[in-house]
Amino acid sequence: MRTQLVLTCLVFLCLVLGGVAGGAAKVPRNNFYKSTSCPNAEQLIRDITWRKAKNDATLGAKLLRVHYHDCFVRGCDASILLDKVGTVDSEKEARPNLSLGGFDVIDDIKRQVEAKCPGIVSCADILALSARDAVSFPFKTSMWEVETGRKDGNVSLASDVNGNLPSPFSDFATLKQIFANKGLNVDDLVALSGAHTIGVSHCGAFSRRLFNFTGKGDMDPTLNATYAESLKKLCPNPANPNTTVEMDPLSSTSFDSNYFNILIKQNKGLFQSDAALLNDTKSVIVIKKLQKDKTFFVEFARSMQKMGAIQLLTGNAGEIRKNCRVRN
Repeated sequence: MRTQLVLTCLVFLCLVLGGVAGGAAKVPRNNFYKSTSCPNAEQLIRDITWRKAKNDATLGAKLLRVHYHDCFVRGCDASILLDKVGTVDSEKEARPNLSLGGFDVIDDIKRQVEAKCPGIVSCADILALSARDAVSFPFKTSMWEVETGRKDGNVSLASDVNGNLPSPFSDFATLKQIFANKGLNVDDLVALSGAHTIGVSHCGAFSRRLFNFTGKGDMDPTLNATYAESLKKLCPNPANPNTTVEMDPLSSTSFDSNYFNILIKQNKGLFQSDAALLNDTKSVIVIKKLQKDKTFFVEFARSMQKMGAIQLLTGNAGEIRKNCRVRN
């Protein structure tokens, strides 16, 4: 069904089989499409994604974030891809999702897949696979397994987003609870936060730490002072809403363990939610373990598979959309 990566958001680990929610989810299987009339679906999606990633070093971060935001709200059902209907805002219109990108890439992959295999491959699986493949492109191998067989959801409401997506302003207790609500533990929280090793953020997600942390015009004392001064130059108060900053300084296009190194050694976590990981003993133990690329890759893959299995639609539940932006 779905795969597994987030920027700051994860999801319920409950499976929906035939529309009935269950416990720890288990996606159908690897290579689900091998036994369908579209046996080369995963290869096709990888080839298209890699061609696009070759010309866009930011694609992995974009699609990974969309996948995260999808799975945290209503599960991994591609509800994040649906456009609004009438006056009812869809998930796309929710404030945390306004800066998401890569929808055009998903649209193009879907068009090409439909041209070869109409009505077979879900948008949910395309999103999960392309997120994995875009991140994996520099390594020329799949960085985690994606089980497939997901169906697409029919509901997308902006009102469902708040309370399900972790915020960059969240403290550790809040993060831990949101992840637990999705069947994810502290190991998953820390490993998936490692996705912040790629991508950028707008100034508004962290400017309070620079200029008004406690409402008294002060700076967050847990933030590296030299780093904070450099951020202030990039994001003065008020900041240009179009300005973006690397989440992992000087390494924002390299998927590696550098995020954990600068977090624990230099206090350069960009968000309050990053710094919050240092406020829990168990979390710090995990951070130290993930400072090595090899360990991070293994643990990230494991947590991505768990995230990608959140609240899945399979069997008679959901549908296979013809166009990822609209219900059939």
